[in-house]
Amino acid sequence: MNKTIRVKVGIVLFIFIAMAVNSAALAAPEYPIPRLNMDLGPAENPQDVAASLQILFILTILSLAPAILIMMTSFTRIIIILSFLRNALGTQQTPPNQVLVGLALFLTLFIMAPIGTTINDQAIQPYLREEISQDIAIQRAILPLREFMLNNTREKDLALFVTLSGVEEVETKEDIPTKAVIPAFIISELKTAFQFGFLIYIPFLVIDMVVASTLMSMGMMMLPPIMISLPFKVLLFVMVDGWNLITQSIVMSFR
Repeated sequence: MNKTIRVKVGIVLFIFIAMAVNSAALAAPEYPIPRLNMDLGPAENPQDVAASLQILFILTILSLAPAILIMMTSFTRIIIILSFLRNALGTQQTPPNQVLVGLALFLTLFIMAPIGTTINDQAIQPYLREEISQDIAIQRAILPLREFMLNNTREKDLALFVTLSGVEEVETKEDIPTKAVIPAFIISELKTAFQFGFLIYIPFLVIDMVVASTLMSMGMMMLPPIMISLPFKVLLFVMVDGWNLITQSIVMSFR
């Protein structure tokens, strides 16, 4: 009987709530819910076609922005070095991926700030003031990035992609096509990052070997060496102010 009463009371409350919501919607016509509408139709003049192509171009650039950030800036080297550091410490997911990516992103912004200022002063602002055309703005914007990539690319890697691109005569850096500069810069960054990773691993590897040898000599072979070596590796990293040294080395490695 009590259960039946509770069901009936619940039904009555639901009806009253529905009526109250309906009354509030009808009594407040001055706050209408906005309606979104998007019309697709054939272009009637060349201006409509040009506007559509510009929108498509902007959406394409926005979709490729993460790849541009990763591949044409210092982000690749930084995130790989930080990943090597975490693996060498053996702390698994500490610091978490979000922290490493955030640190790499802000270091990238710090390193690329002068280049971004140059692009803004020489390309973006003149284009917004309608002093130069879009083609000239793109050419001016790519020049500082090309200079940065060329300064941090090994000649061997650059020569490889110049040869593969089929360019016969290259007298100056301006003769090197951008399509060869970008992949050469990427593989050069990967090599530099792996060199950093090797140097980072050495002191922590020594600690692991010492701890493993000590445990074996004591007959404690069932105890995982990582449990003993991890506190010593963290202590060593903190004592030498590891984050300061790593950050300084990364920033100073770029030319």
